[in-house]
Amino acid sequence: MLNTFIDYLKNFDKKTCIILKYGLYFCFSICLISISILIYYDFFYNSPNLFYIGTLLFKLSLTFAIEFIICGFVVDFLKKEAT
Repeated sequence: MLNTFIDYLKNFDKKTCIILKYGLYFCFSICLISISILIYYDFFYNSPNLFYIGTLLFKLSLTFAIEFIICGFVVDFLKKEAT
């Protein structure tokens, strides 16, 4: 099953692959920002607001990453079915 998943990723359309790659970079940058906020909260300033902001940004980045992956598969499937 994992091999079919990897083969399907390798056969993505060029534009879909580029959008997926930059979307995941965006999600990774949000994740790094949230981790830096949580490290700042842990070591320097113990405010509950920083904790909530850091955890919400982390959840947001994971949600966006999953949505980019799922939407990439759906768009690629629809493009291949249309042709």
